[in-house]
Amino acid sequence: MALTIAILLAILYLDAPWDWIAIGLGATIEVTETAFLIRWSKRRRVLVGAETLVGRRALVAAACMPEGQVRVAGELWRAHCRAGAAVGDSVVVREIDGLTLVVEHV
Repeated sequence: MALTIAILLAILYLDAPWDWIAIGLGATIEVTETAFLIRWSKRRRVLVGAETLVGRRALVAAACMPEGQVRVAGELWRAHCRAGAAVGDSVVVREIDGLTLVVEHV
C-alpha cells in the first residue's frame, strides 16, 4: 500500500528528485513490513500434527514394559518406555518413532 501511494504521489504531485525519494521510501516501508510479518508468523510453535506431542505429559493407560499405551491430549497412543511404567504413572513424551511415542518417567 505504501509503495502504491508513493508512486501516485510521484506521478501526480512531486517533482524531481522528490518523486524518486518518495518511491524509494515507499519500497523500503513495503520490504520492512513484509520482513516483519514473515518473522512474526514464524515465531509460534507448531499447532497441529504429532510433533506437538513432544514434551507433553501423558498418563500411562496400559503398562509400558517396555511397550504399552499412554493417554496424551485426550488420545490413546502406543508407547515405548525403556525403563518401564505402570498404569497411572505420569510420563513425558520425548520423541516420536512412526506412530509410537517414546516416553520416560517425569
